[in-house]
Formats: sequence, C-alpha cells, structure tokens
Amino acid sequence: MADYNWALEKNNKDKLNFGDLENKVVLVNFWATWCPPCIAEMPSFELLYRDYKDKVEFLFVSSEDHETVRGFLNRKKYSLPAYRPLSEAPEPLNGKTLPTTYLIDKNGAIIIKKIGAADWNSESLRKTIDKLLLE
Repeated sequence: MADYNWALEKNNKDKLNFGDLENKVVLVNFWATWCPPCIAEMPSFELLYRDYKDKVEFLFVSSEDHETVRGFLNRKKYSLPAYRPLSEAPEPLNGKTLPTTYLIDKNGAIIIKKIGAADWNSESLRKTIDKLLLE
C-alpha cells in the first residue's frame, strides 16, 4: 500500500479515513447484498470477526445505501462493520469484482488477495493473522 488515502462512511454515518489504519492488520472485503458468492462467505467472516474484532480492523465495503446494507446485516444477525466508500479505493485495492478480499499487514503489504468466495474461518487463515499480529 503506497497510499492510504481513502474516505469511508460507516453504517452509523461515522467517517473513517483509511490512513488511520496504517500500522494495523486490516481485512478489506468488497461485497454487495445482491451478490450470491458474497452472501455465501458471510457466515465464515462473522465467525472470524467475533474472534478478531479487537485485534484486526475489518472493513466490509459495499457501494449500496446504508439502509439496504443495515437491513441485510440485521436480518442475518451479523455484527460485521459495514462501510460505504466516499472516494475511490487506493491502488492496488480494487473492488470491481465481487467479492474481493484483501488481508493487509502492519507495513501495508497485501498478504492475501482473493477474488471470489472463500472460507474465511479456516485454521490456516487464523494462523496467518496470528503471525501478522505478532510482527
């Protein structure tokens, strides 16, 4: 990540500057409520988020309006932190294909870039995150 210049708005209308997350482990997921592969991977994200929400910054980014996203998350009983982009995502983050997920280390290196759905609650991913948190 050469550039952390990205403005986001959380579902509760709080603003977030992606630059505030420098030197932290960050997971960014681009998704939409109408995207079947996105919906398929949400349960595994929810389990991962419950265990790592105090250690890793999670950004679930959808261009949909807050009401649509909030309604979806509430119906599914997900506690995932949803954001709407207010500006273009910095290179090399590209959420044009849904879902796309990035795991970024404290130095801004992209450790995982995954296009398409995955099981995000796997033992191997947890080991990777634990290792990144120790660095």
